[in-house]
Amino acid sequence: MRFMCTSLVVMVLSAGQVCLAAPAPDQAISVRVAAYNVEFGKSTTPEQVGEMFQPYNLDIIGFNEVPDGDWTARVGTVLGMEYSYVGKISSANHKDKYKSILSRTPLKGTTEHELTHTKRRRGWNPASVVRAVTELDGISIAFYSLHICKSGKDDGHAYQLATEILPKEKTERVIAVGDFNNNIGDEAMNTIEAAGMKPTWKDLTIDLSTQFTYNALNPDKNLGVIDHIFYNHASSGAKTVDSGIIELEEPLSDHKPIWAQIVFPRDLEVVK
Repeated sequence: MRFMCTSLVVMVLSAGQVCLAAPAPDQAISVRVAAYNVEFGKSTTPEQVGEMFQPYNLDIIGFNEVPDGDWTARVGTVLGMEYSYVGKISSANHKDKYKSILSRTPLKGTTEHELTHTKRRRGWNPASVVRAVTELDGISIAFYSLHICKSGKDDGHAYQLATEILPKEKTERVIAVGDFNNNIGDEAMNTIEAAGMKPTWKDLTIDLSTQFTYNALNPDKNLGVIDHIFYNHASSGAKTVDSGIIELEEPLSDHKPIWAQIVFPRDLEVVK
């Protein structure tokens, strides 16, 4: 696979010296984020995943169905992302189906919340979401990486996330990513949106009806787009400026990776 990436570096020079001015109060903070269900590393290596993500210049990545140990950190070695956190709850108690966070900047407040589906015949337990806070350009962002099962309006993992976990978050800027096993428009996803979260797809009016993130290895049996990136739109005034499904000639998992660039206002008082 070949990838191309361009970057723009702006330097302000004065009297032969570099001038490092403080950010303007209204200067927005751009966050480049990705999510990937790697199917317990069955069809790939951490190094291949790192190489695949290189062109996107990411700040933070949420993995799910990820192996325990140093798998996530090895992706970071390729990308120059030094900080990682891996949860301890494996989805449905299967082997190597953990959730993790990989970041370019330090992580703090790392924790994992177990999620329980109340109708066992329709889903699986346990599920979980890992959470950490990182700081970008002086601004704190809470980041959640999850793997949950398909559910209805108020009987599953999505409902617990929307009504018990996210409302307790004190950080003003929030991003939640992962394999939701639900399509946008499903009752479970509507519950998350009702909690003040917005999927990146909607900012860009991306038509998801003909696209899918699962099954990358068997497109004829795809379930549509079930991997998503959400952010707290109503309270933060953020917006998505770019987002997409990463299409690979040779899939590295049964899911496709997704990514987005989200811009948060620096001054939330303007939003409020």
